[in-house]
Amino acid sequence: MKKILLLAAALLLLIGTAIGADPPDVKEGLWSIHTQTIDNPGSKKSESSTTICRSHAYDQHVQSLSKSAMKGCTLKESSEGSKHISELHCVVAGTAIETKGTSVFQGDTSTHSETHTTYTPAFYGVTDSTMTQDQKYLGSCPAGVQPGDLTLADGTVNHLWKH
Repeated sequence: MKKILLLAAALLLLIGTAIGADPPDVKEGLWSIHTQTIDNPGSKKSESSTTICRSHAYDQHVQSLSKSAMKGCTLKESSEGSKHISELHCVVAGTAIETKGTSVFQGDTSTHSETHTTYTPAFYGVTDSTMTQDQKYLGSCPAGVQPGDLTLADGTVNHLWKH
């Protein structure tokens, strides 16, 4: 279940964590995503690098999925120029989850996001987690790669969207 929540968080970050406020459109095409997560206690660090093929339709699909997954949660958002700030509170399986995130869009070709989450009580032994994510536009999606195709560092392709 923890992996599902982390994947959901990553997907939300793909659209800048902004749900109600409209994040700026970014270029359609292939994007690199570098994610670093530090879980506590113990400062357990993990990193990953992936690529994803994006389109505006795919981003809208992820946004609609995130809205339906957020039912029962409270969300506060604000935008200051290219910066989007969100605070989210949810209760999942008896654990209160408090998340504060900031995403900075650098034009339509780059984003930097920082998200801090606390879990009360601890969720699978994790009391808090910090995720930093940098995304960069690489160009057109390669032949045969469709929007929603997420490629892991080992070459595994996950098809996140059937269209």
